[in-house]
This record gives sequence, structure tokens and C-alpha cells, in this order.
Amino acid sequence: MHKIFFVHNQAIVIIPTYNEKENIESIIRTVFSLPEPFDILVVDDNSPDGTSDIVKSLIDEFPDNLNLLLREKKEGLGRAYIAGFKWALEHNYEYILEMDADFSHNPEDLVRLLATCRDDNYDLSIGSRYVSGITVMNWPLSRVLLSYFASKYVNIITGMPVKDSTAGFVCYKASFLSSIDLDKISFIGYAFQIEMKYYAYKLGFKIKEIPIIFSERQHGQSKMNKKIVFEAMWGVIQMRFRNVKKLLKK
Repeated sequence: MHKIFFVHNQAIVIIPTYNEKENIESIIRTVFSLPEPFDILVVDDNSPDGTSDIVKSLIDEFPDNLNLLLREKKEGLGRAYIAGFKWALEHNYEYILEMDADFSHNPEDLVRLLATCRDDNYDLSIGSRYVSGITVMNWPLSRVLLSYFASKYVNIITGMPVKDSTAGFVCYKASFLSSIDLDKISFIGYAFQIEMKYYAYKLGFKIKEIPIIFSERQHGQSKMNKKIVFEAMWGVIQMRFRNVKKLLKK
């Protein structure tokens, strides 16, 4: 943890990073330029390209709102987010949002995600690529079909009515995250995103999808690989037979 922090805003945006030096400064400045005030927590998995050094230099400019959580090694997206969730809960944020560093998620949509939870009283709001048709830009057709039918597969296996179950652009109410044992979240890749939504659905929390336009990254490399896809496909079957009530804190 980089520094002791005193909360000023209700909402914090968690941005996990691994080799995002081309994007990180720009995404931070864009979030801080929004009309809605957000704090930011960058969770960096010891990027060898110096991503964390850029964040450290920006903390001097944004000392009250920018935070850095350094991790020793790359352990997967899920582990990074869990570490970020715990940090945000310890610092008493009411709304905890997640997004990618690469501008595939439009930072302006953070305002709508937050409003859905805060003003419309949903426990989760999801920036969805598939709730209003297919709204993906600059992806090859093969990747669009893989992502779209992966969500269909999740719907069939789990019965969960979320159209974009692998979405990584989400706002959580702290009351949801604090009600479950985060250490029992088992998946580390994109299956993590499915797992969080599935547990919220099965436990009766209110979920709302809002349409977004998703764009392929302009800089850096995608972290998607076959191992991550396999984990998601097999993980969905495992989740289907899990007693989700055991996740609730006692």
C-alpha cells in the first residue's frame, strides 16, 4: 500500500494494471476530468514496464484522490480485483467500480454506472456490450462471436439473465461486496467476472445492465489467452453446483 488515505469521495474506480505505461496516465487524467468526482486505486502487479512509477509521479499531483496498491507478482485479474475490493472496503467507500486501463471502457460511462447504483438503488450495474444488440468496435468477427456466445453459454448453464456476464466494467455497492467472503472467490481470469455476477444474482442482489460501446485497445497488448477461456468455460459448470450461501459472511 502506497500511503494512508482519508476518504473524500463516495466512489472509487479500481484499475488493475500490468504493463500499461502507454495508457495509465491518460486514463487517470480522463477519470479525474469527469463531472462526477471519483477517486482511483491502481492495482499494479509489479509491471516490468514502469507503470507503477508513472502512477507514483501522478500521486504528487493528485495526493487526495489517486492511490496505488503494489503487488509482488502477476496472479491474475481476479486476484488483483479482490485485493482492490478489500482496500476500498477498508477505506469506507460506498461505491466501488472496476474498469480496464486501456480505454476499451469509455470513462464517461462511469457516471451512468454510479448513478444506476446510487440513484436507482441497484446493487450492481454492468456496462453491457450485449444488452442493446452488439455494441463492440474494432474487434474481429471471431472475437465478437466468442464473447457473445460465451455469455449465451453462461445463460444456459446458470440461468442467470445477465446478457454480458464477462463484462469488466461494473459498479458495486459496498454493501454487496462486504456481505460475501471475498477469499472464497475462486477464479482468477475472466471467469472471475462471471462468478461475481452469478453470486450476486443467486443471493438476490439487484442487477442492472446499461448499454455501452466497447472499443478495442489502441495501445499495449490484450491479456486474453486460451487458458483464461478454458477456465471460464469449466468454471461456469463448477459454479452451477456450488452452494452460494456459503459465501455469505457469518
